[in-house]
Amino acid sequence: MAMRIVRSTFFCILAITLSSARSADAANATFETTHFSGSGNCALCHNRLVDAKRKDVSIETEWSATMMANASRDPLWQAKFASELIRNPQLAEVLNDKCTRCHAPMANEEASYSPAPGDTQFFDVGFINPSNVYHDAAMDSVSCTLCHQIADDSTLGTPAGFSGSFTINPDVRLAYGQYANPRVNPMQGDTGFTPRYEPHVSDSALCATCHNLMTPVLDSSGKVIDGMEFPEQAVYTEWENSAFADGRLEASSCQACHMARTDGVKIANRPQNLPRRNNFARHGFYGGNTLMLDILSANRAELEVGDGDFAASMEATRATLRSSADLAIEQASFDPSTKQLLVRVRVTNNSGHKLPTSYPSRRVYIHLTVSDPAGRTLFESGRLKPATGVVAGVEADTSTGFEPHYSGEITRAGQVQVYEAIMGDSDGNLTYTLLRAADYLKDNRIPPRGFNDQVVPDTVAVLGVIDDPDFGAGSDLVTYRIDLDPKITLVKVAAELNYQTIAYGYLRDLQKDAADPTVARFLDMYNASKVRAETIASATAQVQR
Repeated sequence: MAMRIVRSTFFCILAITLSSARSADAANATFETTHFSGSGNCALCHNRLVDAKRKDVSIETEWSATMMANASRDPLWQAKFASELIRNPQLAEVLNDKCTRCHAPMANEEASYSPAPGDTQFFDVGFINPSNVYHDAAMDSVSCTLCHQIADDSTLGTPAGFSGSFTINPDVRLAYGQYANPRVNPMQGDTGFTPRYEPHVSDSALCATCHNLMTPVLDSSGKVIDGMEFPEQAVYTEWENSAFADGRLEASSCQACHMARTDGVKIANRPQNLPRRNNFARHGFYGGNTLMLDILSANRAELEVGDGDFAASMEATRATLRSSADLAIEQASFDPSTKQLLVRVRVTNNSGHKLPTSYPSRRVYIHLTVSDPAGRTLFESGRLKPATGVVAGVEADTSTGFEPHYSGEITRAGQVQVYEAIMGDSDGNLTYTLLRAADYLKDNRIPPRGFNDQVVPDTVAVLGVIDDPDFGAGSDLVTYRIDLDPKITLVKVAAELNYQTIAYGYLRDLQKDAADPTVARFLDMYNASKVRAETIASATAQVQR
C-alpha cells in the first residue's frame, strides 16, 4: 500500500490565529471528498458525550469554538496572507500552497490529486470561493479527519515532517485514535473510515507537522536566497529542548496541556454498549488567543462562523494563559543608601515552550506601577493604551526600532521589559514582512524549564540577552530602581504580566496595506474589539520607608 508523502520546504505565515473570511454562502460541514469527511458527519456520533461527572465533553461542540476549527476563517491570517501576496507577488504559487497546507489542509491535500493538481489558490476563485470544488473542505479548517488520518511515518517529528509535510494514506481511510481495541464496525459501516489505535495521536510529534514552520528568505530584490530558511515558529523544537520532553514533568506533551483530560467517557453516542474510557482527551485546544476568538464571535455572519460557544472558549483560554506563567515580587524595599525604591520581579514560565511562543506577532510584557496611599501613580512602566494596543514607552510602538532586553536595572517609565521575537531581514534591518525575514534580531522569550541555550539548535536560540545572569531556563528576574520624593514613606507596588496576540508594531506595519479589502476588514474588526491584552499573573506589595 503506497503512501504519498507531501513535503514542503517552504512555508508561509502561520499565526496560532487561523481562519478565512468567507462569502455570503455558508460552507457545508457534512461534505465528503475522496479522503476526508466533514466535521458535521463526525458530530452525529461524537457529540452528546458526557464524562463521569455528567459534564458535556462533546468533541465537535468544543472543537467548533477553537482556532483549529476556524483556521481558514481567521481574518488576521487572511489579512497577513493578503499582505504577503501584495509584497511578494512573484511567490504567489508558493504562498498559496504552503499557507493553505496548514490553514486549509484538507482542501490542499485534495487539490494535490484531482481535478486540478497543485491548484491551491485561496483568494478570488480559490478555496474561499463557494463555487470552488474544495470550498467546504477548506472552510472545515483543521478538522477531525485531517488530524486523525496523519500517519506515523519516518518523518513525523523530524525536519522532513515539519512545515505541513504530513502524510495521508491515499488508498485507505484509517482513523487513528488514542484507545486500543476500538469498535470497528459502526464507524466503518457509517463512514467508510476504519478506526485504529495508534499512540502517535497522543505524541507531540503530531503537532510538529504544522507548529514547526520554515519559510523561504527573500533578498531586497525579491529573489529567494538559496540555502536559507527562516524559523517562523519552532514550538516543537522548543518543547524538545525542555524538561517536558523527557517525561520529568507530569504534563509532558502538547496534547497533555492543550487537550484537558477527563474520565468515564463513552467516546461515541452509539452504539449504546460502548465502554467508558478514562484519560479522554477533550478537544478544546486552548492556547492564548482570546483576541481572535472575540473577533470570530463578534463577526459570525461575515466570517461564516458556526454556533460554537466562544464565551466558554475564551474563559478556558484565559485559564490556560494563567497557568502558563507566574509572577512574584521577590523584593520591594527602600535602599537605605540611595533612598531609592528597589523592586525585583520574577517571571516564571510554566509552559513547555517559550513564553510567548508561535507566530512572532505575540509578546508578553511587565506592567509595573508604584502608587501612594491616595492611589496617585508615582511611577509606571508598561502602561497599555486600550484604544490602540500601544504599550507606552515601548520603542516598536512609537518608532521604527524595538525595545531592548533589560539585563540591568529599569529606572525610567520609558523602559519596559518585553518578551518577544523581532524579525530581521537579510540586510540586518527590522522587518514585519515574513518572507523578508532571515533571522531574529531579538528573541528574549523566556525559555521553558530544562532549556540549555548552549546546546539548542539555532532555530530556537536566545538572542539579544547580554550579560543577564538573572535570565535563563524557566524564569527571568527583573530589577527596578526608582527615584521617589523622600517625603513619601508608604507606597504600593503592583506588577502584572500581560500578553498580546498582536504587538502594535506588527499591526502598524499591516496598516501599510490597508487599501486591500481583506486587510481593511481585519483592521476594522480589530478596532471594534475591546481585547487588547490579557493579564497572565499579578502581584502586589506594600513598602514602608
